[in-house]
Amino acid sequence: MDIQKTKKNEGNNDPYSSYESFLKQTSEIHTEKNSGSSVRNKESKLPKKILQIATFSALTLIFVWGGYFIFKIGATGKKININNENSSVIENVGSLLSSVIPFNGKVLKGEEDDRINILLLGTAGKGKPGQNLTDTIMIMSLDAKNKKIALLSLPRDFYAKIADTLYYTKINSIYQYGISNKQDAEPIKKTVEEITSVPIHYFIILDFDGFKKIIDDIGGINVYVERDIYDSRYPGPNYSYETFEIKKGLHLMNGETALKYVRERHDDPEGDFGRAKRQQQVMQSAKNKVFSLQTLLNPIALNKLLSDLGDNIKTDIGMDEIESFVNLGKKLDTQNITNVVVDAWQKDSILKVSHVLAGGVQAFVLVPRVGNYSEIQDMSRNIFDLDAIRRRKAEIEKENASITIANQSQYNNLDSKIKDILENKIKIKNIKTAHLKNLGTLKDSYVYDKTNGQKIFTLDEIIKILKISLADKNNAIIEEQKSDLVLVLGNDLGDIGSFEEDSLEDFKNAPDSQDYFDLIKK
Repeated sequence: MDIQKTKKNEGNNDPYSSYESFLKQTSEIHTEKNSGSSVRNKESKLPKKILQIATFSALTLIFVWGGYFIFKIGATGKKININNENSSVIENVGSLLSSVIPFNGKVLKGEEDDRINILLLGTAGKGKPGQNLTDTIMIMSLDAKNKKIALLSLPRDFYAKIADTLYYTKINSIYQYGISNKQDAEPIKKTVEEITSVPIHYFIILDFDGFKKIIDDIGGINVYVERDIYDSRYPGPNYSYETFEIKKGLHLMNGETALKYVRERHDDPEGDFGRAKRQQQVMQSAKNKVFSLQTLLNPIALNKLLSDLGDNIKTDIGMDEIESFVNLGKKLDTQNITNVVVDAWQKDSILKVSHVLAGGVQAFVLVPRVGNYSEIQDMSRNIFDLDAIRRRKAEIEKENASITIANQSQYNNLDSKIKDILENKIKIKNIKTAHLKNLGTLKDSYVYDKTNGQKIFTLDEIIKILKISLADKNNAIIEEQKSDLVLVLGNDLGDIGSFEEDSLEDFKNAPDSQDYFDLIKK
């Protein structure tokens, strides 16, 4: 086909005339080369015409579906994003078109520091008992430089101070507190920041109905159950209990079964750690299914998935940040996820079991064993290099420091509690206690180093865990003590003894007291 013939068609109102002319010419050339009967030539035009119509119809359908799909994503994004109430769908679609028309995506919060922290919350959802209680509280950290993922889970029974208040409560009540005070997720974000000492850049809240619907929308997920599970106390409707049972082996789980599998916590020898592993397992399986061609090429499933996302997810991730997350997600190592649970299942765990009175009912809670958040903060900061913590403990063991604990506080048993912490948490073996009468009762605690820095790992660990200072001057009374380090206890460490330790069995067998749990002012 020459250029002149093409230009003649520019004025034609039929946008497909050029294409028809091309088909006609190629047909004539074919006829000239194969000077057969004219009947065969006419017959050959018929399937070409059908092909032409079919191609046009297919392109039209693709365009219509693609346009609807982009509109649907834009509308869904507007619906789930709490900060998008005033943005137009056109703006959202424009952002999404960047997936087709490449441009430099928006820099995500935390990306310049090579670590993005996302708070993941799972709630019961509207119309359910305890609809805004967060039974799943997890920080997903993305290492933007080394393309790693880490998950840090906080148990729902963790007893925490609500940020910017004087109130303490179970951590799973703080999102409800935020809603009641028209602050939404801000209080839980700030509280988790204080607990972990890392900034929370984004949050995502998914309710149970959304979780079940998403699993069902993608046709279920394949999960290998590593052991038989039988839980006769799984939470049922209206504060009741029901039985959840599943056998070891490979299962195609629907949404209902998958939800019970990730929530079950009574029949697991690893406690919350086992539950966290199951949550990670289901997240991985769901991710693989969502991004499979089986789902992406199924318009009905995609439409249903997007509708359910819009109804059951809330986030502060902006539409203009989605492309950056997608691009980062392609590079992340999703097969080797670091999973850490802050729990109380061992003697040297970060937390311990205790109790408070809530509405006249004894409610079991989990509190830091050392009386502060220092160990959680240490683990959170080193989430991508947990070996650093193990190496430090190995150096402490090598130093084999001797310590004298002098209780100069008003709390009679404080020295024994601190001794227990040093033995079980720092693994210090050579510890003795004393009372230095001439020092009297002190307000602030401190540690005295008699080695001039020769036991530096032990010294730093004590300062960090107990959050006390290093003595900056000599003291003749302390110099008389025959040990490497002298730990002088003041009244500021009284919180360590404010929660008595209860047994793990009491905690596991106690009825759920959440229904009666109110905010408690300390």
